[in-house]
Amino acid sequence: MKALIVITGRGLGGDAVIAYNVIKSLEAKNISCEIALDESAPGILFKKKGYFWHKISIPQAGGHAATKASSIKAAFKMLGATFKVRSLIKKLDVDFVVGIVGGGAIVGSVGAKLSRTPAISLCSTPLDLKVCPKFNPCLIFPELDLFRHEVLPKNIERTYYPLNEDVDSGVSQIALENLKEIPLFDENKKTILFSSGSSIFKGTIEAISKLSKCSDEYNLILVGHPLEDEYLDLIDGSKIIYLGYIDWLKHIYKFIDLAVLTDDGVMLEEAIACKVPTIALTRIKWGRYHNMAGVFKGAILESSVDDICLNIGEAFKNYESLKNSANNYSEIVLNTRNLLAEKIIEKCGK
Repeated sequence: MKALIVITGRGLGGDAVIAYNVIKSLEAKNISCEIALDESAPGILFKKKGYFWHKISIPQAGGHAATKASSIKAAFKMLGATFKVRSLIKKLDVDFVVGIVGGGAIVGSVGAKLSRTPAISLCSTPLDLKVCPKFNPCLIFPELDLFRHEVLPKNIERTYYPLNEDVDSGVSQIALENLKEIPLFDENKKTILFSSGSSIFKGTIEAISKLSKCSDEYNLILVGHPLEDEYLDLIDGSKIIYLGYIDWLKHIYKFIDLAVLTDDGVMLEEAIACKVPTIALTRIKWGRYHNMAGVFKGAILESSVDDICLNIGEAFKNYESLKNSANNYSEIVLNTRNLLAEKIIEKCGK
């Protein structure tokens, strides 16, 4: 069996990670996967993993930050893009199509309908959720408000994010040895990780800076690369351990006492998978609010930037309760990758 995976984005960020894990889960079920990316996408993640991809047009409206104007503009581009996907489906003679998030979900969904090929869409934005259920079954990610509804429409089901197979295989001693090489690190202090993913948003830097000024009892670690170069000037190297991009994050997860992450998907799930109590910083990315504390009840506290010092105290005050809840969710999210492949195959009628 063969599937076409249509992926939004540039092939290097969170959408690409989701797609890669979907591909690996399907390959484990003996399904070969063809990949389609926008013609402008550098596809760095897939290049590193040794995958070839087909270049097509996948317009984007801006995801959760989409405006009415950007959505209308993307809609006009979608029309031609869907016919290109239909041609690719016919050319490759695939058994089914999987559209991954935003434009990838929409183009894959409509293109599959035009070619009369079974399809499923993985949705996480308001626009893909509005369009895709009209054409095929959909799986929705926790960022969507609908995820928290008790009753879902007939052709929509929930799924957590599929995570890297080795996400929970870190070794805390490796992280400790690496951190001990940094003069600012004190192994007698509790350690807190701050991040907003591969790109560090200004609000995350403001939060860690605020905490560094109200307390010196923690090792404060910042991971990622600032969204804007000038944000580097906001990082106080005398109080904050800035690691930039690292390839030993899975070891960090096993070592830290607490994670402070933005209120959106994959990285929060990684922390939960590793049984790390977590604070979700709200409205950091373009003002978006996803209520992840409502998805992982008891394992995540919410905080604004202004209240970070207060909520760090609350997290450690209720640490055992947060830890126990994270432990309970860990097995669930770690098993998502396998379950997701089974759902995709089932929904595509194979």
